Amino acid sequence: MNKVTEMTEPTDTLCVDDLFPHNWILHHPMYLQMQNLDVEDGAQVHAAFLVYMDLTEVRHWKDVSSLKCPELQVVLLEGREKEGAPVQSILPLPVHQDLIHKSVRTVLDRGFPMLLCVVASDSTLVYQRMTDGFVTPDPPAGQIQDHGRRQHRKRRQQH
Repeated sequence: MNKVTEMTEPTDTLCVDDLFPHNWILHHPMYLQMQNLDVEDGAQVHAAFLVYMDLTEVRHWKDVSSLKCPELQVVLLEGREKEGAPVQSILPLPVHQDLIHKSVRTVLDRGFPMLLCVVASDSTLVYQRMTDGFVTPDPPAGQIQDHGRRQHRKRRQQH
C-alpha cells in the first residue's frame, strides 16, 4: 500500500486534488484579504494577487501589502524593492481594463513612486514606472561620435 491510502480508511481514497487543490489561489491568505477589501472587479483582484505573488516570491520585495483605493475601486499594492528602499505604490491592471489619466493621477497623489503592472490573460506581467511629469533620460554611456555618415547620403535632386 502506498502512503496516501495508508492514511485513510480502506474504503476511502484520497484524491491528488485534495492534497494539492487546483484552486489554491482561492484559499491563499493574501487573496482572501484582497477579497475582503470589497472591490467589485474580480479580475482586478486576481491581477493584484498575481502581482503580489511576483513581487514577493520572484522579485523578493519587502513589506508588500494590499489596500483598497476607494476613489478607483481597485486593489493597490505597496511595498519596498529592498530593505530600506522607499515605499512604492503598485497599480495592478488587467490588460482588458482601460487606463485613464485620473487613475494614474490618483495613485501618484498618494505621494509614493508608482509602478503600473499590466497583467495579461496568460499571467504575463509588464511593469512600467510612472512619474509625476517628464523625466529626462540618462545620457548614453560612453562617447558618441559622428562618423560623418550623413555627408555621404545622396541629396534629393530638385527639378
